[in-house]
Amino acid sequence: MRRVLAILAVSLIALAAIVRASAQTRYQPSAANLAAREWFQNARFGLFVHWGVYSVLGDGEWVMNNRKIPIADYEKLPAQFNPVMFDPVEWVALAKAAGMKYITITSKHHDGFAMFDSKISDYDVVDRTPYKKDVLKALADECHKQGISTRLLCWRCRVRAGPPKGGHHR
Repeated sequence: MRRVLAILAVSLIALAAIVRASAQTRYQPSAANLAAREWFQNARFGLFVHWGVYSVLGDGEWVMNNRKIPIADYEKLPAQFNPVMFDPVEWVALAKAAGMKYITITSKHHDGFAMFDSKISDYDVVDRTPYKKDVLKALADECHKQGISTRLLCWRCRVRAGPPKGGHHR
């Protein structure tokens, strides 16, 4: 009998949580949000670039986690990141010639490294790499010049303002 009562109690608690969650206010997009969605759907074709210090290892943005790289070792990567062959004029011209309408690039991923001159942390491309240039500003300026929209992806920008502190998503 106790087991039945325990199961019933847990079920009622779960049901109450579901009812409460469904009763919460539903998201109502703003007019600007709806217009942005429509623009994106109509643009149909663009370039999405994942680029950061993880590129030094010839791997993706989850390399620290996937290869179990210690934080102390991962923090050494910016010193090796020197994209001297980065040519925003060429990148944008190629995208435009292919018919792309936008370029989206990771401005900061979950490792906390900013591909721009961050004002809240020195864990960025300007302060921690030999390159010392704001690649996002150069790319955005060139996109503007050539008439292609620039979109920035910032993964948890408000949460992490520096090097990793114990792995991803912590």
